[in-house]
Amino acid sequence: MDYEDMLDRAVEETPEIEEGESRFEVPDANVRQEGNTTVVENYQDIVDRLDRDEEAVLKFLQDELGTAAHIDESGRARLTGGFKQRRVGNALDAYTEGFVICPECGLPDTNLVTQRGAEMLRCDACGALSPTES
Repeated sequence: MDYEDMLDRAVEETPEIEEGESRFEVPDANVRQEGNTTVVENYQDIVDRLDRDEEAVLKFLQDELGTAAHIDESGRARLTGGFKQRRVGNALDAYTEGFVICPECGLPDTNLVTQRGAEMLRCDACGALSPTES
């Protein structure tokens, strides 16, 4: 079998990728009100999917929503005040865009690194080094 035959065979066996299909999906925030507190029930699932430190994500949520928050013993985020699911979701989307998704290639294969005192986003997929959206 020559190179061209092997190449044709490989292309035929490669699965089709649907346009717009993404391998990276952040779960929607599952929020509920508990008195004057908003509880994000699936907070741990969200930070696990983002592959970021839970305290860093929580600090961003606090700044974005203008509230105090803490993580309870069950791994849920408890935000002081009443927030709708959409508002919490928008804040998580902003975190994802600024601290997870590579601005060069659009992939989520990134790590946060500190260089010369500045927090940067290093992409494992394309090698780009970009400042975070802080």
